[in-house]
Amino acid sequence: MSSPFGPARLIVNPRAGNGVVGRTLPRLRAALDDRALDYDVVQTRAPGDATGFARQALDADVRYLVAVGGDGTVSEVVNGMVDGDEAVASDAVLGVAGAGSGCDFIRTFGLDRDPETTARHLASEHVMPVDLGVATYVDRDGKPGRRLFANVAEVGYGAEVVRRAARLPRRLGRVRYLLAIYATLATMDRQVATVTTAQGDITVPVVELVVANGQFFGGGMKVAPRALPDDGRYNVLIFTGQRSQVFLMTQRIYRGEHLPHPDIREFQSATVSLAPDPPMLVEADGEVLGTTPASFWLLERVLRLKI
Repeated sequence: MSSPFGPARLIVNPRAGNGVVGRTLPRLRAALDDRALDYDVVQTRAPGDATGFARQALDADVRYLVAVGGDGTVSEVVNGMVDGDEAVASDAVLGVAGAGSGCDFIRTFGLDRDPETTARHLASEHVMPVDLGVATYVDRDGKPGRRLFANVAEVGYGAEVVRRAARLPRRLGRVRYLLAIYATLATMDRQVATVTTAQGDITVPVVELVVANGQFFGGGMKVAPRALPDDGRYNVLIFTGQRSQVFLMTQRIYRGEHLPHPDIREFQSATVSLAPDPPMLVEADGEVLGTTPASFWLLERVLRLKI
């Protein structure tokens, strides 16, 4: 039985969630088989594979793509579904199955569920149009870069943590992020920068800039409670306190109780840019992209998400 959008193609990152996705995939497939859903599976082997698989699927007239994995997998798939500022296929639908990866993007929609519940939702017909973020930056080779992101981009502290964690063995699991946090706290200083939003310029010391399309990051932290992925605006947060600010507020951020705060400037804006000197690190959806100068804007309701 096909879904309302035709046969589905599952684009799976079996290494996501420290290998949890690969171990959970048989359970997800069994649940989809129980619902007689027509689908096939491709598995990524290297970074960028999911983007290529998504574009190949659309070129083959597959219109239902399911990203199975974490935020990085979702990000790669959406980068294959959009060309420039437009969807490759306006009738395409993106489904997401976290499969135990800890995918933060789907938490905003309440879709972080067990495989059986996920299979039931993937077989239904409900969709909603969502915005995608666009980041421009300076890449590792010093050239202009551009990347779409579905969930959250960061400049500063969070990007430094992602960079350091990526250098540590994955077998350490969550410990590698703790080690990365401690190393970042020991070496990173806040930096005065001018951040431009739709409300104008603000020059402040920046520990962390969060540009949020979705509400959650970092494994379930509700960092941007006022982010709505279909309203044409980011929830923008500038942490201006000491370099330990984000770490010390971790438990409050998990609960979404860190706002309002005198050391956090909050804006709702469709555009954000900054060009500090020296440059600061930029990441989006868990991938280090490069450095500032960076700009962020939105492609409004460019993609249909299965909800």
